[in-house]
Amino acid sequence: MQGLHLTADLHGCPAGLAPLTDVTALRMLCLAAVAEAGLLAVGELFHRFQPAVEGQIVGITGVVLLAESHLAVHTWPEKAAVTLDVYVCNFGGDNSAKAQRLMARLEASFAPERVTRQQLLRGE
Repeated sequence: MQGLHLTADLHGCPAGLAPLTDVTALRMLCLAAVAEAGLLAVGELFHRFQPAVEGQIVGITGVVLLAESHLAVHTWPEKAAVTLDVYVCNFGGDNSAKAQRLMARLEASFAPERVTRQQLLRGE
């Protein structure tokens, strides 16, 4: 299917950012960023991992199902890292600019020291 797939690996995110460890904060950030980008959220699931050892800092995996495809976020607070994955379908219209806005908003929210980005055009 025609579409744009964006990924970003964020490194050196400041310790203490609520969305790194707080499910509600990450959920609110993702849903606000989706809406601000002009995309439509049709479902969601966010899961905070349980610590293996008491006091261990653990991350979150979150997915927002979009009418145009998906947003996936994984946080690793113990590594000060986040991975972002955005895919939008461009079959009925070009959603590429919306995907770029979503990615930029999320990257800025985590304030990483370093970002590795990849982009894949899918389909014909």
